[in-house]
Amino acid sequence: MEYTVQKLGQMAGISTRTLRYYDEIGILKPARINSSGYRIYSQEEVERLQQILFYRELGVSLDDIRDILNASSFDGLKALNEHREKLLNKRRQLDLLIINVERTIAEKEGGINMTDSEKFAGFKRKMIDDNEKKYGKEIREKYGAEKVNQSNQALEGMTQQQYAEWERLGVEIMVTLKEAFATNNPGGELAQKTADLHRQWLSFTWDRYSKEAHAGLAQMYVDDERFTAYYDQAQPGAAEFLRDAILIYTGQIQ
Repeated sequence: MEYTVQKLGQMAGISTRTLRYYDEIGILKPARINSSGYRIYSQEEVERLQQILFYRELGVSLDDIRDILNASSFDGLKALNEHREKLLNKRRQLDLLIINVERTIAEKEGGINMTDSEKFAGFKRKMIDDNEKKYGKEIREKYGAEKVNQSNQALEGMTQQQYAEWERLGVEIMVTLKEAFATNNPGGELAQKTADLHRQWLSFTWDRYSKEAHAGLAQMYVDDERFTAYYDQAQPGAAEFLRDAILIYTGQIQ
């Protein structure tokens, strides 16, 4: 089966302008141009467009999608299975948020009473699921499944006030880290304040704080580029600076 740009756009629910743009940037070329100058798309392009739309739904940029699809190692079936798993996770998160909203509506209408922790359950579960996808394997290998599960349970059990304070501390860490970085002194007052704020932040989800574990986590911020990228939002090099500040704070280096 072959499609003109207009018919393919109608079938896929996207504009012909979008398809033409995909052609221009090289992410979806037509199979051929007919004698009348129309773009003609075959089954292969239909399947490629499906992959593009899946990736777009998951928030992947067009440049990254192009690189993924053009890679010699690209496996269409494997990609579909990965899309399915990610979409199922997304659906589970949305289901939790829907349940949360419905229970809140029922509470407002006088039907049920919700605890503070129930009101924020959907948001906290989404955060836990996102963290598991990004860092779960590394954290579990370093600290063990039991420790990670306890931390997740602590997060889910937070009251509204605790959750708000935990988030406030997270923001304050990033602000103070940026200010401390400008001093170029990980042992200085601002840097050590940042390390202490980080300890307070961890204490909301750790059942027992230890200097060794704190230092180990700080080292992971440097060893794992995903953690590094997060803290380097404050300033390039901030993750390493935070690591050094925490190592001094915990007495691992002088």
